[in-house]
Amino acid sequence: MKNLPLSFLFFCLCLAFPGNAAKAQVKTDSIPYYYNLILNPHHSSDIPNGLKFYQHLKEKHLKEGKTYQAIQDLRMIAIGQNTIGNLYESEVSLVAALALIDKSSHRDTLTHSQLGLYNQLGNIYRLQFNYTKAIEAFNDALRFSKKQSDSITIINNKANIFKDRHDYKNALEQLMIAYNKKNIAKDPLTLALVLDNLGSVQAKLNDAEALNNLHAALDIRKRKDNLTGMYSSYKNLALYYFDRANKTQALYYADKAYETAKTINTPSFVQDALSLFIIIEENEKMIAYQTISDSIEKEKQLAQNKNAFIKYNLGNEKKKTADALLAREKEKNQKLVFIILGVVIALTAIFIYLMQRIKHKKEKIVQVHNTETRISKKVHDEVANDVYHLMAKIQGNATDSEELLDDLEKIYNKTRDISKENSAIEIQENFSGQLSDLLLSYQTEKVKIATRNISKVDWNTISEIKKTTIYRVLQELMTNMKKHSNATAVVLSFQKNNKKINIEYTDNGTGCELKNKNGLQNAENRIKTLNGTIIFESKPNKGFKAKISL
Repeated sequence: MKNLPLSFLFFCLCLAFPGNAAKAQVKTDSIPYYYNLILNPHHSSDIPNGLKFYQHLKEKHLKEGKTYQAIQDLRMIAIGQNTIGNLYESEVSLVAALALIDKSSHRDTLTHSQLGLYNQLGNIYRLQFNYTKAIEAFNDALRFSKKQSDSITIINNKANIFKDRHDYKNALEQLMIAYNKKNIAKDPLTLALVLDNLGSVQAKLNDAEALNNLHAALDIRKRKDNLTGMYSSYKNLALYYFDRANKTQALYYADKAYETAKTINTPSFVQDALSLFIIIEENEKMIAYQTISDSIEKEKQLAQNKNAFIKYNLGNEKKKTADALLAREKEKNQKLVFIILGVVIALTAIFIYLMQRIKHKKEKIVQVHNTETRISKKVHDEVANDVYHLMAKIQGNATDSEELLDDLEKIYNKTRDISKENSAIEIQENFSGQLSDLLLSYQTEKVKIATRNISKVDWNTISEIKKTTIYRVLQELMTNMKKHSNATAVVLSFQKNNKKINIEYTDNGTGCELKNKNGLQNAENRIKTLNGTIIFESKPNKGFKAKISL
């Protein structure tokens, strides 16, 4: 291998920093002009001129209270400072922009600015070899990414971190995500950026598509006259051929990269281009010199890492601490309010519960009283009157013994019926059969009783008190039918929905006007006691209906 002479390097450095650099021919104060100087410089004076312009513009915007514009100015300043290698100053500018956003009352609307700032901050951390912070910054940028082109750029930058760490598989995975985004071809320079990095990573993995992608990226950048992109393409092609021991092609593209760097004419690009010759020529002493220089530069950058953003974070931490203390105090007050509210609710609930118990007791007492009154009235109206009538017959000697016995039997039967209606029920295991027997006991030659689905109900899942209530209520309905309706047909339908029993009673009797429930108040009270409902429907000559839900 032929060694690269030190005199040649000295000559290259002289070329890289000419005393009379070419000046831009066009003099203008337009923002697009200086924007292009920062992003696509062609002369050594371009970036310094752009920085001077944006520094002046930033001060002007700050005085005018135009925060958004000042944030954009600081971002352009940071990009320019980064390009010429002033990483610390670039970081300071980005932090100043983030601080302006924090103070802005329109912070939520500045998402695109935050995206750009965090992305640029990630690039700085990468150059400072702070890869963990770089990934964090790129992830922060992705949180604010809404446009596809933005997300592609950030994903590409994350891939560069993996590439720097020689983690080529993860780098390839990130780049394929970016490459497979829809409509990427609509932004040629973004596509070129991804293709160039993709080809570089594929080259490390010996992928056959590497060279095609590297050339495709270079072609796009040439068409767009994108000098910084062209430099990256030439550099990656030089490294591609160097890795494959093709020194001729490697030096060819290294020369192309160097010529492009001289055109851009900034120290960082020229220095990087010259380092390619050291790598390709493989001069042991020069490589050792480069390694030591890189090591010193890395140590300097690592030392500088501890400055700008740490100060910004410390300021944020103080603010967060104050906010945390305030939040803790608010939380404490909220807990006190919740405790007081909980006590009030608990006391209110206890009060309502006690009132409901008292009301329930009163209702029970009223219900018992009404039942006693009803039984007393029934005994008086149906039994006592018959007894009195029988006594009158005996006193008048107008009745023989057979007739007297018949009257006594009628009185006995009435007394037995009243007793049965109000006595305790012994619920049998076969409740459907017990209920069917009750209903069919009211069937006569003139009255037909029909039941539907009574045996389909799983009565074993129904509580004793519910079954007792159903038995008594149906007994009262059937008794009411027998005494007052003159019905010839009665139909009872049963249905169970979840935990509820629905019963429909229908007869074809004379019906009535439902004004005072016609003696069925007791049935209604029984149902209400168990939080059920019973609805009566009837009109003269249109039969009688009852719907029970319990």
